[in-house]
Amino acid sequence: MDSKEHRHRRWCSRRCVIISVAVILGIALLLVILGLTVFRPRHTVTTINSVHLGALRVGLDVPHLSVDLNVTLDLDITATNPNRASFRYDNGNAELFYHGGLVGEALIPPGRVGAQGSVRTNVSLTVMADRLISDATLYKDVISGSIPFSTNTRLPGTVTILGVFKHHMVAYSSCNITVSVQNRSVENSDCRYKTKF
Repeated sequence: MDSKEHRHRRWCSRRCVIISVAVILGIALLLVILGLTVFRPRHTVTTINSVHLGALRVGLDVPHLSVDLNVTLDLDITATNPNRASFRYDNGNAELFYHGGLVGEALIPPGRVGAQGSVRTNVSLTVMADRLISDATLYKDVISGSIPFSTNTRLPGTVTILGVFKHHMVAYSSCNITVSVQNRSVENSDCRYKTKF
């Protein structure tokens, strides 16, 4: 009788262990499936909504063939997070280029974008006039009435899924813009967006 009872207890113990292992494996499999489908990290997009000319002061010094220039561009940037987890981003940066040369910079402060949400940020880019004026083509562009610039923004961050899986990503955007000297406004802008994991 004792041997029968002993076998029964052993069988119940094994059964309990097998069921426990099966449940744990089932939960692990479910988490892996959710991690690869529903919670799979998606590209965070940094969009430049608008580019406004904050300040523009242009003066021509004809005897010395020089241009006095002070330009501030206000960028309205939106970081959109399509993920089902929040996106926490670190210090980003925005850069302004004139004919390939860096002429302006601004920092984008750190922040957080909620799950499937978006955050708007305003960034002011101030032109480094000494770098811009040293470019020989600036005089021709000012006379023609429009100055071409390009902007690049970089926003590094992390998406944390279920508090366990961390995915690092960097959202990039680049825009080509044309500033009208006469109207003191942005005439044209063309932007491209990219995210790297």
